[in-house]
Amino acid sequence: MLAQEFPGCRTLIDAIDHAVSQPSTHAITDTLRNSLCRLIRAQEVTLPECVYETAEGRYARRELYRSEEHGYCVVAMTWGPGQGTPIHDHCGMWCVEGVWSGALEVVQYERLADENGQWRFQPVGSIQAGPGSAGSLIPPHEYHTIRNPSDDAIAVSLHIYSGQMTHCAIFQPAADAQCYERHDRQLGLDPLH
Repeated sequence: MLAQEFPGCRTLIDAIDHAVSQPSTHAITDTLRNSLCRLIRAQEVTLPECVYETAEGRYARRELYRSEEHGYCVVAMTWGPGQGTPIHDHCGMWCVEGVWSGALEVVQYERLADENGQWRFQPVGSIQAGPGSAGSLIPPHEYHTIRNPSDDAIAVSLHIYSGQMTHCAIFQPAADAQCYERHDRQLGLDPLH
């Protein structure tokens, strides 16, 4: 279901449909990551203007498309200067994330052994991603943070999830700052206009 028509939307949907027809999760995310990079760099798709509008005090999430046939979901996220996420997961779903404009810093984490109900993580990689770059997250390697490192520019990213992303687990530092507490977060959507 397309939330709003935009130039190149059919090209984007066709590329995703082709990717999700691949035989394995790794093949799906590899194909999708490569297609997304190509589409962004070739400027074959023009996202709706509203995806460049920030939300006060948080990043914005706008669902552009949900496939009734394949179940995947396409969400544009808008990141104001300095906005970001805590460590979070994708509730067991694979995801391909592409930077549309601006820059994002993505830090991946490995989950270590838990202690007394507290979660432990170790950062295992960090990238500065610019327009036309894309990465993928495949469970159980799905723990990460995303942040717009700019002091004055917004960033826009496109996220394709294997299903509808309505909630996730976030991890906040515990009092001793060496462990994290897990919290469930419901994820809302901002309107398209």
